[in-house]
Amino acid sequence: MEMWRPTRPVVHWAVGVLVTALVLGLGVPQLYGWWQRREARCAEGVERRGPDEECVGAADGVTDPDFAFAGHLKDIQRKIGDENREVMEKEKNYVTIAYMTSLTVEKDDSNSRDAIRRQLQGAYLAQIRANRRDLSGSPKIRLLVANTGSGAEHWRYTVDRLIALSRAERREERVLAVTGLGPSTTENMEAMRRLSEEGIAMVASTMSATNLTDIAGLVRVAPTNRDEARAASAYLKKRGYEDAVIVEDEAKKNLYARTLAEEFRKVFPDKEHTLPEENAVYDASQPDSWEGELRWIVQNLCGEEPDVVYFAGRGKHLMSFINKLANRKCQQRDFTVMTGDDTTNLTTDQLREAAEKGVDVYYTGLAHPDMWEKDRTAVSRPSAAFFQEGGWMSKQFPGERRDDAQAMMAHDAVLTAITAVRMTSLDGSVLSGKAVARRFRQLRGRDQGVEGASGFLSFRNNGDPIDRAVPVLKLGPNGHFALDDVLRGDTR
Repeated sequence: MEMWRPTRPVVHWAVGVLVTALVLGLGVPQLYGWWQRREARCAEGVERRGPDEECVGAADGVTDPDFAFAGHLKDIQRKIGDENREVMEKEKNYVTIAYMTSLTVEKDDSNSRDAIRRQLQGAYLAQIRANRRDLSGSPKIRLLVANTGSGAEHWRYTVDRLIALSRAERREERVLAVTGLGPSTTENMEAMRRLSEEGIAMVASTMSATNLTDIAGLVRVAPTNRDEARAASAYLKKRGYEDAVIVEDEAKKNLYARTLAEEFRKVFPDKEHTLPEENAVYDASQPDSWEGELRWIVQNLCGEEPDVVYFAGRGKHLMSFINKLANRKCQQRDFTVMTGDDTTNLTTDQLREAAEKGVDVYYTGLAHPDMWEKDRTAVSRPSAAFFQEGGWMSKQFPGERRDDAQAMMAHDAVLTAITAVRMTSLDGSVLSGKAVARRFRQLRGRDQGVEGASGFLSFRNNGDPIDRAVPVLKLGPNGHFALDDVLRGDTR
């Protein structure tokens, strides 16, 4: 067998590196460390981590304009980078905010590729509005895009990177607030606690689990699972549903499913409305068995004959559940399923498939572009107009869904951070993460709240939104959800 020999250019390059190392006084260990860092770099502030070599960290799109965390994010990251470059080159007075979530998603992630792309699009809109459209003011906004990796597995590296940037020597480069923050999981909760320890302000975009409260510096713009469960209960009772069964994912890390089930159990039962003593449960953390568990749950439902099934699980599990309901033995019985906001993470193809199964599906959502038409006191019309048909978003990103609320929630999260930053700047306080976080407490009522696309946003001291409007949507035969009603989060 012929032995491989390095080509002459490779030999020259290796010799050059060795000579350079010797000139700089580097030993073999230092040279090896330099080589590892060079190979691990994806972009400025972004490194490859883990066996899958995911690029994680935080990027501004200026130093490395061609870098993207995933191919489908290239367009939106380039737009954000271009806006950042404009701000950094022309403005002396700007601040830095980050949007952080799992951007390199795999099949086990609850968020879909489409959902996280639309989140970045919504974050970009908030940046554009604050820098040079209807909300133009000072300071201007530099927006970092931060990836914690699939399942937020590498949140520590990314959070440490953001913490280091919060201590940057130049005031403009200091991260004052982190927005987005991903779905309601134990990993993301740990990441928030770490950011909180460092005094960085945080605005969660889609987190709804009710046990994510009293984390210093955190507010969230999404309705909580308490809000969603109350809205779902009120909606079902108003339409004559009397007997319900809860199907719950009991995976320990799924804070979303656990608290959704807990809150619905608190509000639905009364003298006229009943629930079984125990929930029907499956465990999505067991990849070899959870679908089998759903199959047997469906068989039992045929015998129990509930008016409605309340599904407390992720959207991707809902698809499996609907498929099994479609193949049930009791075909003579109709089934209605009510679920929560994670349904928005289903793709258009998955929704079309679900619509063909002959099961009525409703869900309590995070927001909808047409909420203003149903309740004109619920949302800001100017903000909602950006997301309606023919609005700025559909012109900038044609073909993207607007009814899943992902872009709207990211927009509102970034807009909330921007509002608090500008309040801090206006009152003459030193701009810091802690100072920005304290301004969240002054965002109260319609006059002093944030005029978001998802609602007029104000916050309790524990970080939860106050009187949050909750849309109820129904899956139509075309695979699209239509807005059916809008209820308030404090509905009993």
